[in-house]
Amino acid sequence: MADDLITGLAEVGVVPLVTLNSVEEAVPLARALEAGGVPVAEVTFRSPHAIEGMKRIRDMVPGVTLIAGTVHTPEQAVAAVDAGCTGLVTPAFDEDVVDWALEHDIAILPGTAVPSDVEKAYDRGLRYAKFFPAEAYGGVKTLKALSGPFAEMGFLPTGGVSLDNAADYMSLANVFAVGGSFPVPSQAQKQGDWNAVSEACRKARALLEPVIAAKREQTGN
Repeated sequence: MADDLITGLAEVGVVPLVTLNSVEEAVPLARALEAGGVPVAEVTFRSPHAIEGMKRIRDMVPGVTLIAGTVHTPEQAVAAVDAGCTGLVTPAFDEDVVDWALEHDIAILPGTAVPSDVEKAYDRGLRYAKFFPAEAYGGVKTLKALSGPFAEMGFLPTGGVSLDNAADYMSLANVFAVGGSFPVPSQAQKQGDWNAVSEACRKARALLEPVIAAKREQTGN
């Protein structure tokens, strides 16, 4: 299940971070992501509208891959999976959440920032993790350094990732996708300007697609 999710995320290349301002915006926002060529939504628990928003996206925009973000507890993990999420993302390495996900065969990208975090993920058999906060913890340079001792690990960098540096991250062999709020501009979301959200997604895809293609050519995949 985890491999299927990672394959899908790698094809898109970008994982939009979605913090809902209301339940009502969940469906039009998800449709805007899909229209922009980024059929992925990491709906975060930073909002009290997360669970109901997830359910609406699950029921009304089934073409969007639904992921739960900022998962702090196993209880949130259970609620997210029940609401239709196929994967979980944590802000830090939370052993309780990670172990619950592994026990229930749910794809999880635990938050990692330092080698000891990555080691915990690796020891549990995970080969993919979130790298957060990416820019604050050395960004591209740190990910390059991690590729030595953790050659089998793939990362989703988030935190400070933008259109200005997304291609630099994506060009790394150990990065399968980048995450952030830049595909969902806050002003556009507040105004309900879903065309602007779709356009931001198109810009992200246009930026990353040639980088992804070049990596495929190098690896033969």
